[in-house]
Amino acid sequence: MINNDAQKSDHSNKIEEEEEFLSFVLGDENYALDIMSVKEIRGYESVTKIANAPTFVKGVLNLRGDIVPIVDLRMKFNIGQATYDEFTIVIMLNVNDRIVGVVVDAVSDVVKLSAKEILPPPEFGVSFDSLFLRGLATVEDKMVILVNIAALIGSDELGLIDLNNTAGQEL
Repeated sequence: MINNDAQKSDHSNKIEEEEEFLSFVLGDENYALDIMSVKEIRGYESVTKIANAPTFVKGVLNLRGDIVPIVDLRMKFNIGQATYDEFTIVIMLNVNDRIVGVVVDAVSDVVKLSAKEILPPPEFGVSFDSLFLRGLATVEDKMVILVNIAALIGSDELGLIDLNNTAGQEL
């Protein structure tokens, strides 16, 4: 009887360790992000351009009363120029109580990964900033790059959210 309880405990620990990720495609590469940050998936629609915004910030759109910045991940990760058509996808994310849309080429699947399956991002030195990478995993014989979406959206370069939000603090 104790052995069965131990097996049940091991099984529940394995379930707790697994995280779900939404996988998507940019160019020829497979990426994924934490599915808990996904609000909705929708087709690309025209946006209102913002003057002096970085090229990867396509603009903003009104999503049911919320003004949402739209970031093209293909351009942000320097994968090449994106084409926008009826197959282009925007993943709406809720990151630190801020809604942000990211443009991707296609959404693939939801994958479950355990902590053991996620390898740390490699160190590239100064030529590449791995701050936006959570890690790497192999899914069905394909390497999947796990994006740290909170770090990306909160980066100084994007400045879309403040990870060190000090609102409400007295000075």
